[in-house]
Amino acid sequence: MHKPVWSIALALVLVSCGPQPGDDEGRAGPRQTGADGADPLVGSVPVMGPQRHILAFGDSLFAGYGVGQEASYPAQLQNALRARGINAVIGNAGISGDTSAAGLGRLAFTLDAQEHAPDLVVLELGGNDLLRGISPDQTRANLAAMLDELKRRKIAVLIMGMRAPPNYGPEYQEQFDRLYGDLAQQYGAALIPFWLDSIYQQPDLFQADRIHPTTEGIEALVGATADEVAAAIPDD
Repeated sequence: MHKPVWSIALALVLVSCGPQPGDDEGRAGPRQTGADGADPLVGSVPVMGPQRHILAFGDSLFAGYGVGQEASYPAQLQNALRARGINAVIGNAGISGDTSAAGLGRLAFTLDAQEHAPDLVVLELGGNDLLRGISPDQTRANLAAMLDELKRRKIAVLIMGMRAPPNYGPEYQEQFDRLYGDLAQQYGAALIPFWLDSIYQQPDLFQADRIHPTTEGIEALVGATADEVAAAIPDD
């Protein structure tokens, strides 16, 4: 029997909670994608203007599960932005297994550890909250506290939204799915409502676990979201 589309979607949003091969676990702060800010997968591309510092803050979907940081979403995104002429330097602060509570616990430390204050934080958390059945109200509160911290530091934010599958029940699904849009509106943050939308129905773009994208899947995600990330970078 073929699995229904939403059973695949469920796997995609439930990111793994343990340490993952290919990740850099236990690091004190985010690692830059290259010594000069370039994606090591490809050659450097011409860029213009001052450096724009971006912090990718999330879980295993940012950390580079199974593909390594050099092919992770932040690394491929950096290259895509530079190809657009944006002098982007993206720090990868993705840690596998992070819930929204874990993210809240390390956000201030991570920001303090940056050599340059980020112009933009791309905030991607919530999938592990789903896996653990954490109340959407708690997820909302944790994300709101992170947004409060970023607002206090006057850092722009792009929220990468997730979705709950229907088998969690209509009330949970409605509460979870709504929280990203509500928070984006409340804090004036940019929002991608469901950032896996472009690939979640394409199993061939996922690794064998049906959770984490392949290098090609990440490339497709970057292609679908890079313009929105670029638009979220505040004017110099």
